[in-house]
Amino acid sequence: MTSETVDAECLALTRSLRRRGAIVLAVFALVWAFAGGSGIASEPVSGIVSVLAVIVTAGAVVAARRGAAGPVTRTIRLPEKWNRGVGLVNAAELVAIFGVIAASNASGHPEFVPVGICLVVGLHFFPLARLFDQGQYTWTAVFLTAVALVGIAVLAAGAPAETVRAVVGLGAAAVLWASSFHVALRG
Repeated sequence: MTSETVDAECLALTRSLRRRGAIVLAVFALVWAFAGGSGIASEPVSGIVSVLAVIVTAGAVVAARRGAAGPVTRTIRLPEKWNRGVGLVNAAELVAIFGVIAASNASGHPEFVPVGICLVVGLHFFPLARLFDQGQYTWTAVFLTAVALVGIAVLAAGAPAETVRAVVGLGAAAVLWASSFHVALRG
């Protein structure tokens, strides 16, 4: 293999991972936005949130498709067996999410589900930052963890479960959309 072939393959992989990452972030932001919107009592406001969520997600997907096709200013450097590591991190995340749901429901505190899931999702971005060589995923992890902590504070203040769901859901959506646009447009 020539260095030109390796460089071309590296650029193609960088673009592909950027595009896929930005799209995955946008889609999960949409899921969080719908969850957050479900905590809003006013149906017209909840409906507006849902429509805006679809529009922002569509914009993020378009940015991912166009932005990843643009110039690559930095090629990624993936650790050995990175894809195995990603699979393990995502499997652990899934197990932890089911654990949060089971423990929250078994203890009679389903209002902890969005907070716990947000915390798990936030924490899973710390190893992903290294595995994907995407430093901005560290910020995604920090801000999602902060959203979870805000959710805990809102719960501790005695807010109803719907308020917690709105705060955590919309906060997580905003973080994931920001990350999606950043990955798509800045690499």
